[in-house]
Amino acid sequence: MRAVVAADEAAGLAGMTIVQRPDPSPALNDVIVEVHAAGFVPTELEWPSTWMDRAGRVRTPSILGHEVAGVVKQLGYGTTGLSVGQRVFGLADWHRDGTLAEYVAMESRNLAPLPGDVDFTVGASLPISGLTAWQGLFVHGRLQAGQSVIAHGAGGAVGAMVIQLAHEAGAYVIGTGRAADREKALDYGANEYVDLERDRLEDVGGIDLVFDVIGGDIQRRSAALVKPGGTLVTVVAPPESRPVDGLAIDFVVEADRAQLSEIVQRVRDGRLRTNIGTIADLDDAVAALNPTERRKGKTIIRVGD
Repeated sequence: MRAVVAADEAAGLAGMTIVQRPDPSPALNDVIVEVHAAGFVPTELEWPSTWMDRAGRVRTPSILGHEVAGVVKQLGYGTTGLSVGQRVFGLADWHRDGTLAEYVAMESRNLAPLPGDVDFTVGASLPISGLTAWQGLFVHGRLQAGQSVIAHGAGGAVGAMVIQLAHEAGAYVIGTGRAADREKALDYGANEYVDLERDRLEDVGGIDLVFDVIGGDIQRRSAALVKPGGTLVTVVAPPESRPVDGLAIDFVVEADRAQLSEIVQRVRDGRLRTNIGTIADLDDAVAALNPTERRKGKTIIRVGD
């Protein structure tokens, strides 16, 4: 099969090539998915799991990508809940070869059915962005109707999901980011927008939930905005600063079939839109994953017909 591989961490994006790799074999409780579309997150190249297996052994060159939409082609021993020929989408294991390939082996529990009226490119854009937003807001942030939310990085794939899901849940949403993303954030449902290059973040106060995807100085300043009993949720790194009288939680997104089903249902009925930027075919994947301009949404690689 053809696959996009990265040589090693030092080479980064420049070390990506399209090569021939052996077709994967299913392990216990695995399925083999014929990939029709795959998503990519640039920070994958900074994750230790991209370069090492769970035992700490180097596994380069690594097949990139962890978001997938495709069709089940083969079931491993003991696999239940899915069937050959079924349309699926989901989140591949961090420590195994990924989804930027013609086939991928992954645990069946990491996949959910993809309805026939949802395009494969849309399905591949949902797992990381959708699950990250869902888990940060509702699992770790315990968001309730009437609360206030700051969605940092509102113009990105995760930020767009945070805004929409929080808005639907009845929260007052304040998006932040660059000036160029203001209209996009408001269109997704933000009540206000803070330009982090021109506006004072400190003028916003008394927030129930801050959702951080930026880290650094923005994360430190955000801790002071959280009201007593509120929460700072981040996916970047353990918080260096914590709310005086609140919680600070960092988490790694996990695959969850039930949550994926909730997310895709919202896409089907128009309550949730994906933030897809670039769509390219596998032959053009290396160029698409090395953009010369700033990314404007999720990058999706089409693999199958």
